[in-house]
Amino acid sequence: MMTSRWACWVALPLVVAFWGVAALAVKAPLLPSPAEVSNSFWLAVQSGELPHHLLVTLRRVLISFALAMVLGALLGVWMGRSRLANAVLDPLLVLFLNLPALVTIILLYVWFGLVEVAAVLAVVINKVPNVAVTVREGARSLDPKLEQMAQVYGFNRWQRLTAVWLPQLFPYLMVAMRGGLALIWKIVLVVELLGRSDGVGFQLHMAFQVFDVASILAYSLAFIAVVQVIELVVLQPLERRASGWREAGVQHA
Repeated sequence: MMTSRWACWVALPLVVAFWGVAALAVKAPLLPSPAEVSNSFWLAVQSGELPHHLLVTLRRVLISFALAMVLGALLGVWMGRSRLANAVLDPLLVLFLNLPALVTIILLYVWFGLVEVAAVLAVVINKVPNVAVTVREGARSLDPKLEQMAQVYGFNRWQRLTAVWLPQLFPYLMVAMRGGLALIWKIVLVVELLGRSDGVGFQLHMAFQVFDVASILAYSLAFIAVVQVIELVVLQPLERRASGWREAGVQHA
């Protein structure tokens, strides 16, 4: 399992080697070599700009991610367990699912101004429908026999949530979390590019103005690396632990 989990990193040296050969063959400023990108990265680290903007973007991603997951999960469970709520809210859900992220970002900046609240709210609005749709399917598939067992044993709401609902909903929550992280950080970069004065998206915009491809790649790869670390260190261990918890619960039942 350890080998398969880290197998993706085997291809990394090959990608860097191919990139270096291509840059050497082209010899153009629009395709900098890995060494030039590394130098740009190191200069940005030494100046303190990259850590600062990286942390700003990461903060926006985590806040938006947490809010979208909580609100989307609550909405999804409600719609999955209530036919009336689903009938009333489903058209709105479809509307927001098909609303382009760019439109939401522009409208919120126009209505609220170029402020942090508008930036975070734009990201949350774009992600909540995706989480709700995924969790709704999980709420619809809850095993009624386990519900009956909880009633027989007199489970309170907290016990029902932790011992009955969460183990069944967890696979759907993991799908929403992984998809959410991948989508949210991309939207955050667009939000920063359009209306913030800090963050990785803002730095990408500034680098684009002067066609500084090395800086664009340095900031992009740095943030992609952070997202990958979150995936390996947080999401994958959480998935393994919760899957074991779910299997143990099923065996115990």
